[in-house]
Parts: sequence; structure tokens; C-alpha cells
Amino acid sequence: MRRLLPQTLPVWVLLIVIAGLLISQVATLYIVSRDRAAANDVVDLYRLNDRAFSLVQLMSAATPEERKATAAGLFNSTYALTVSDTPAVTSSIAGDDELAELEDILVGRLSKFGVTDARVRRDPATREADDANTVSGPDIGQVERDLLVLAADFAQSDKLTASLRFADGQWLNFTEPITPVGPILSFDSLPLYALIAGLVVIMSIWSLRRLTAPYRMMETAVNRIGKDLKSPPIAESGSREVRAAARAINAMQARLREYVEDREHLAAALAHDLRTPMTRMRLRLELLRKSAVREALAHDLADVESIASSVIDFATFEVNEEKTERIDFWSLVESIADPYPEVSFDNEDTRSRGLICIARPVALKRCVTNLVQNAVTYGKKAHLSLHRSDGTITLTIRDEGPGIPQAQIDAVFGSFVRLEQSRNRQTGGLGLGLTIARNIARAAGGEIRLSNHPGGGLLTELRLPLAT
Repeated sequence: MRRLLPQTLPVWVLLIVIAGLLISQVATLYIVSRDRAAANDVVDLYRLNDRAFSLVQLMSAATPEERKATAAGLFNSTYALTVSDTPAVTSSIAGDDELAELEDILVGRLSKFGVTDARVRRDPATREADDANTVSGPDIGQVERDLLVLAADFAQSDKLTASLRFADGQWLNFTEPITPVGPILSFDSLPLYALIAGLVVIMSIWSLRRLTAPYRMMETAVNRIGKDLKSPPIAESGSREVRAAARAINAMQARLREYVEDREHLAAALAHDLRTPMTRMRLRLELLRKSAVREALAHDLADVESIASSVIDFATFEVNEEKTERIDFWSLVESIADPYPEVSFDNEDTRSRGLICIARPVALKRCVTNLVQNAVTYGKKAHLSLHRSDGTITLTIRDEGPGIPQAQIDAVFGSFVRLEQSRNRQTGGLGLGLTIARNIARAAGGEIRLSNHPGGGLLTELRLPLAT
């Protein structure tokens, strides 16, 4: 169920906007429908009241025979009109309060014409079609067609039946059709509603994209800063909140860059300054006679020089201003593996051409060299293979060593982490090779992954984006 829900803020906002639009439209249509029905009721009562006044005014002074003749002349199927000795509305009790109030109004208004009683009721429609109002024929105009349709609707609508008693005891009976309430939505108006709703949704999507564009830009900038502190700062434009957030991100980037550069310069300076006393120590060692102590001191001094060199490489990685270039990755890997007799290619016969990536050449060479050296040092032999898939170049290095415990695979990427606990730098190393390699890979937009091969040994995968 959770997977079916939106995962991004713009989609949530869009769904809320659409839901609000639908709710407001449904509520508006319901309110309009109620108001139209109430307005039609008032108009129907007004029309009956007005017609009753006109008919009574016309027939009040006539004789009973003249009233019947007049009623016969005015009769039609929609507006029935009769004069008789009995009322069409037999009940003297109104069906609801509105009709009761209307009856009182009619008696009060028509009493000066001799009307002593008024009765009104609602009758359901008979639903009998009027053949005279049939809408057909190619020569019928739009106005005539609309009039015929409206007449048919009136003929099939509910009726208000009124009975008015004259002073001489004769009853005037007539019907008044209730105005039919047309549908709020029809086939003619539905496309317009759909068009307006579509425009609202399109404008909402456009507005949301405009509104969230600065946040997507800042997200991209933060991810870029995580990979490269030297990336250019983001533009401080847009609304006040967006400008404030952009300034904060740029200030954070500047402080992080200063901090990292200070740390790296400090480490590089310390490691570099060690070379002067180490050089003097080596010169003085040469003046000593050959002995076991001299050999031990020379070995320790070599270890110190190796440490200093590794620290300088690690510390100056971010400080180096090397430019990125297009690199033939196969040729690079081949040149690195060539000096190592322990290295072989699994797919050398089918060399993958066109493996071009964009990176800093010296740094990328150092990255691949570290991975190959690790495989040779701890796995004795290294088997390399190169392939491409989905815009990614993958270098796979499989050694024949004991592998790495699963719980420590992520830990070996930490600085100065060594699984081989001996003090021998030739077997234990310094613990910076994988750290430097992963930093270089991530700076080029790639990644390094370690896993234990099912057939034994460690499997190292270096993935880099293929240059377009």
C-alpha cells in the first residue's frame, strides 16, 4: 500500500490541488442545483398566482355558461382549464405549508372577484409524450428545436392543480406545469467543464514545477558538493526564501572547503616536512658501518617514507587542481596491468572499445593502480574484465585471496583501516589505498563495490559513467 502512495512533495501537492478542485466543483454543483430548484419553486407559485388572478378577473362577471365556453376555448393538454360544479382538488387540506400559504394568498387576493375558496395540490407527471411536440425534421431551426424540446419537457413535468370557487358555487379548475429542472451537467457543457479542469491541472503542474525548481536545483547542488567541494556555487536568485537557502548552501560549501583544504594542507605540510630530517637520517645511515642495527634503522626509515608518501597522496587529493579529460579506460587499465605478471584479462580477446570516461587522468590512474595492487598484494593473482551496460563502464577485479569478512566490507574503506594487523608495510599496508580509490571514483561520478566471490577471493567492481 505504501508503494502506491506518492513519494515526492510535488505529486502530493498536485493530488491535493486536484482533490480540492473536485470537492469544490461537486459542492458548487450541489449548491447551484439546490438554488435552482428553490428558485423554480418560487417561480412556479408566482406563475400559478398570476394565472389565477388573470382567469378569475376574466370570468368573474360572466355567467356559468360563458365561463364554460371561455374555459373550452382556452383548454390545451399542457394548461388544462375547466369550469364545473365540483372541484378538481377534492381535499380542503393543503399538502404542505407552502401550498397552504399560497391558498390563503389566493383567497385574500381574489376575494374582491367573489372567490370564496382556493385549493392547490401537486400532481405527478403522466409521462405521456406529446406528438405535436416531436422534435424531428431536417428543416427545423435551432430556435424552433429548442422551443419544441422545452414544450415536451413542460408536457412531461409535474403539475400544480388549482381549484377556485366563485360565489355562485361554480369551480374554476386549471393546471400549471412545474418548470422542469435541467441537468447541471449535460453533453454540451461537459466538454467545457473538462477543458477548464484540464487547464487548471496543467497550470497547477506548471506552477508546481516552477515553485519546486529552486529546491531541485539546491538538491542537485548539495549532491554535487558531496562529490566535489570545488563545484561552482549555486545562483542566489528567486524568492526571498530561496535566496536565503542558496546563500546558506554557498556559505556551507565555502566553510567546508576551507576546513578540508586547511586539514589537507596541514597533513601535506607535516608529511612533506618529514622528508628533510628523513633525508638527513638516510645520509647519516650511509656513514655507519654495515650492521644489524643499520639494516633495522634503514628498514624503519623506509616505512616512515612510505607512510609520508601515502599521507601526502591522501591529503593532496582534493587540493590537486588537475583538469578532467576524456580517457580511453581500456588503454588506461591495460597500461597499469602490464607491469604485473600476476594480472590477467578474462576478456582480452574481445577487447571492449569505446570505453570512454571523463575524469582526472592522474587521479584515475592512481585509483585503478591502488585496486590492482590490493588484489595482487592480498590475493596473489588478479583477473580483470571490462564491460559496458546502460551507460556505465565496469571494471571487475577478482583475486585469489581469502576475501574479506562480510561484516567488514564497508569498514575497509575507512582511513587507516587494515585487516592485516602485522607491522609489515609490505603485507599490512597503511590502510589508505581503498580510501583514496573510492574518493577518486566518486569524484568522477562512479563508485567502488566489494563482495566475496562465490568461487573464492575478493571481487572488486569499479563503475564509472560512460562519456556521452
